[in-house]
Amino acid sequence: MPAEPKLKLTPSERRASVALAGLFACRMLGLFLLLPVFAVAARGLPGGDDPMKVGLALGMYGLTQAFMQIPFGLASDRWGRRPVVIAGLVLFIIGSIVCAQAQDVFWITIGRAIQGAGAISAAVTAWLADATRDEVRTRAMAMVGGSIGLSFAVSLVLSPLLVGWWGLSGLFWTIACLGVASLAVARWVVPVVPRTDARSMNNAGPHAVLAHTDLLRLNFGVFVLHCTQVALFVVVPALLAHTGGLDAQALWKVYLPIIVVSFILMVPVIFIAERRRAHRGALRAAVAGLIVVCALLPMASQGFYTLALVMTAFFVAFNVLEALQPSLVSRVAPAQYKGLALGFYNTAQAAGLFCGGALGGWLAANVGTNAVFLGAAGLSVLWLAVTWALKPLP
Repeated sequence: MPAEPKLKLTPSERRASVALAGLFACRMLGLFLLLPVFAVAARGLPGGDDPMKVGLALGMYGLTQAFMQIPFGLASDRWGRRPVVIAGLVLFIIGSIVCAQAQDVFWITIGRAIQGAGAISAAVTAWLADATRDEVRTRAMAMVGGSIGLSFAVSLVLSPLLVGWWGLSGLFWTIACLGVASLAVARWVVPVVPRTDARSMNNAGPHAVLAHTDLLRLNFGVFVLHCTQVALFVVVPALLAHTGGLDAQALWKVYLPIIVVSFILMVPVIFIAERRRAHRGALRAAVAGLIVVCALLPMASQGFYTLALVMTAFFVAFNVLEALQPSLVSRVAPAQYKGLALGFYNTAQAAGLFCGGALGGWLAANVGTNAVFLGAAGLSVLWLAVTWALKPLP
């Protein structure tokens, strides 16, 4: 079927997509900047030599995110996307300031909890869904997914430099400034999206989402996706450093081309899925690709270039799934609880991040590196079986 004119983003859709992707990028850059350096930089603080305390400080963000995604998604359905996003960003900024002024790891943990309490991912995703038509929504979601991937790459370059210039406190002040930039985008750049009667009614409660089997399948999918991502990154950086003869500061030279190339390869997949309305088939294919990648990693991890190549394939599948799944949630969920459905979705995502770190670390320490890869492959097989029953879009 030839492409129809409506498959092009309108100026309003393009502005909303770019603005919300930029908002996400600034906020996620603020989150990612901490990950590459905190365990080392925190050693100068009381409690910074205790791995459990350092791990709690890093994980606290995801924990409060998991608890607050649903309330924020529900609130965005009731009171609108913009005020809820602004409130969440204010909490993120306050938490960053608490961290910047902290004198020990305990108060950094408190600040991280406040940062995570501003759980706006569901509200932002629902805002993007409101601002775009079904036919172009996956493309808009891909902009957000791509911005997150590029933010991660940028963080790997900037984080060691910022800590070297200004110390850990200066890093947190930079994160607070990124929160302020996101707040400005939310307040003045993202276009107004009129409220609809369906969204204002808000008649459905959490039971309506929990009883929706296709939404549950998608929630399970995002849990497995991010559990796999974090579990792999418990062991892959050390393998890249060992096989490539690199130190930690040089790993950005590997991550940056991997993420950029994978994003470029992801774009035609999303475009074809949209043109042919083959979202379900693309989802299945990407999950199957994830299974193959994880199954190949034990062998590929023996060499630097094979590991880099397989990780590029991993990020192609990851980026496709990161774009497709929230788009499918926004289409499957009835309008009156779209924000609530995305709240459950982002809660499952945050839980996957937390469980991936815990499970990956336990497997690597007690069984071995290959157990992490094979465990991820097994989870992905289960995901494919669950996804196979997903109903086609009307």
